[in-house]
Amino acid sequence: MNSAATLPCGAFRFSGECAMLCLPCFRARPAFMKQVLASILTTLMIVAMTLSAIVILERATLYVTSIASPLPRAGAIAAEILLGVILLLGTVWLATHLAVLIFAPKQHPPEGGTLG
Repeated sequence: MNSAATLPCGAFRFSGECAMLCLPCFRARPAFMKQVLASILTTLMIVAMTLSAIVILERATLYVTSIASPLPRAGAIAAEILLGVILLLGTVWLATHLAVLIFAPKQHPPEGGTLG
């Protein structure tokens, strides 16, 4: 008979298994693990998107500064500013949207009811 199976959770054990893993705070919860994995992947994706936006803007800046005539250069500078705003604001929007999806409470409040 396994004496470890009869011990209450959190009791000291010598059977070679880790007693800390039996504590409720150390149990693996699938929803929590999905949340951690989603937040790590979201962070990596946002970092990659930000770095790629910076590289795109850097290449666009090099191209814009190589234009010789002033009128097309002014148009290219305006387009580059618009591109930078779209890329970086899009990255920030996606980061906050995914953070809300990951960390928002999953319970829906009941509809209606009395006030006060």
